[in-house]
Amino acid sequence: MSLEVGQKAPEFESKDQNGNPIKLSDFKGKKVVLYFYPKDNTPGCTAQACNLRDNHEALKAAGYEVLGISSDSVKSHKKFVEKQELPFTLIADEDKSVHEKYGTWVEKQMYGKTYMGTARTTFIIDEEGVITEIIEKVKTKDHTNQIIK
Repeated sequence: MSLEVGQKAPEFESKDQNGNPIKLSDFKGKKVVLYFYPKDNTPGCTAQACNLRDNHEALKAAGYEVLGISSDSVKSHKKFVEKQELPFTLIADEDKSVHEKYGTWVEKQMYGKTYMGTARTTFIIDEEGVITEIIEKVKTKDHTNQIIK
């Protein structure tokens, strides 16, 4: 599925890093930064998470709730949050159902091999649940500046 700016963000339900159920509709009335990333504790994903962590107060001041999502497990997310002291929620999408709804589970290539993986993509969602921006060329070390312009 290919989503576009102006479309309603697909509803989803999954678990956060503490194993608690979480839905997009839990954030109705708030602006959401929903960022899909490949894997906990890898260099690019850590740089991205830490950039959002280091600028979390600015993001909150701009009215954003930050939600990170990958196909890692609840346990992996919990370790990542603790190790990097992340002040925001990570969502475990082990069955890739949320990735499928957002079109971020894609065929990738590395070293001549084809495999399925996460397209690093950020969706900016307004208070009404409408996608206002899709960032596909994510700058992991400067992601906050792509969100807050």
